[in-house]
Order: sequence, then C-alpha cells, then structure tokens
Amino acid sequence: MNSVSVTQQQYVKQKKRQIQLLKTIRILILIAFLMVWELATNLHYIDGFFFSSPSRILLCIWNMLFDGSLLLHIGVTLYETLLSFLLIILFSMGTAMLFWLHPRIYEVFDPFLVVLNSLPKSALAPLFIVWLGTNVRTIIVAGISVAVFGSIISLYSGFANVDKDKIKLIYTLGGGKKDALKKVVVPGTIPVLLSTMKVNIGLALVGVIIGEFLAARRGLGYLIIYGSQVFKLDWVIMSIVILCIIAIGLYSLLNFAEKKYLKGL
Repeated sequence: MNSVSVTQQQYVKQKKRQIQLLKTIRILILIAFLMVWELATNLHYIDGFFFSSPSRILLCIWNMLFDGSLLLHIGVTLYETLLSFLLIILFSMGTAMLFWLHPRIYEVFDPFLVVLNSLPKSALAPLFIVWLGTNVRTIIVAGISVAVFGSIISLYSGFANVDKDKIKLIYTLGGGKKDALKKVVVPGTIPVLLSTMKVNIGLALVGVIIGEFLAARRGLGYLIIYGSQVFKLDWVIMSIVILCIIAIGLYSLLNFAEKKYLKGL
C-alpha cells in the first residue's frame, strides 16, 4: 500500500515538473521573440514604422494610460464583449431548452441554424449598420451573431446526450418533461455549458471587434481602424497585443471556473 502511495506521489511530482517545464519553455519563447523583435527593429532589419517594437508599444501604452484614453478604449471593448457573451449564453441556453422540450421545433429550425452558423458573420455587419445604425447596439448584435448559433447547436446536443436512464427515472417517479429538464438535463449539461462558454468568450470578442471596425467611435477595434488610417501603427499593434491579453485573461477565468467545478464533482 505504501509502495503504491509512493509511486503515486512520484507520478504527481513528475507531472508537476512537466507542467512547470512547459510553462518555462513558453515564457522563454515569448521573451526570445520579443528580444529578437526589438533587436531587429533597432538594427533596422525591419522597419519600426511598419512593425513597431516592444519598447515603442510600451511607450505608447504608457502615454495613453497617462492621458486616460487607453483605459477608456479597453473598458468599452470589455463591456461590449461581456454583455454580448452574457446575452449569447442566456439566449442559447433558453433556445436549447425550448428545443429539448419541443423536439419538433428543433427539427424545423435545424437546417437554418446550420446555415446561419456557417455564414461568415462579417458579411452581416454592414446590414446591422443599415438596420440599427452606428451605435453600441450594432456592436452587441455583431458580437452575439458570431457565436449564438453554434452555441445553440452545442447546448442542444449536450441536452440530447444526457443519460436516458436518469430521465426515465424522473418519469417513473411521476415527474414530467419540465422536471426532467430541471433535475437531470440542465445539471448534467453544465460541463458542456462551461466548455461552450470557453469557446463563446473568444468568439464574442471577435464579433465585437468586427462591429467596432464599422460602427464605433471608441474601443480597441476603433483604435485599430483609426490607427491604420492615420498610419499610427504603434496604436494598431498595441491594440492587437492588448486584445491577445484580454482573450487569454477571459479564457483563463472560464478555464479556472471549469476546473473548480469538475474538481468539486
């Protein structure tokens, strides 16, 4: 018994070392990339005007933090992304529940969902501007449109794959379909919901940026478009870097929540 315990401890330590080594390698690769980028710019192997450099990006961040404009743009994009994400989850969850309660409705709408999910959402953005104008509503709708159809399909598939024996047990005990949905289907689909949320947060950010490209006067998407128009490419690359950081941060939060939930099972 002790030998098994020692073996398990060694295995856990080995896995932790592997994870730590992997993280270290990733950080070293990132540092090496930044150093090569900075050096190549300083030695004029690449044009700093077009490709910027880590030092120029940091200086740009500092200047825009000092005048408060950067926090405004980041705050606007975060607000629009989180609101779009929340609406995606609420609408897709409600629709998936409706489809599970009434499968005939899903059979009718299934091909439309597949087509809409496959449609490039950037093609819809100009229509949103015509229909809704150049305002926050257009950006929110653009953010929702990118992920909502795929989210509905994923959640409904999760509902459909819930253990049938548990549902039969609810019926056997005198419960109805709504009871099965509440007691078995929704709780049993939480892992699928968390997995879908991890995908949706990135898609919502993409949709919001598409909307900001066309209909915003504030936000990181607007900063990218405006910076490219006036040839302030430091702004463009800085905004892209910040978007990467935001995407990693939001994904990491949801990934942490998923691990906590699965650990508690």
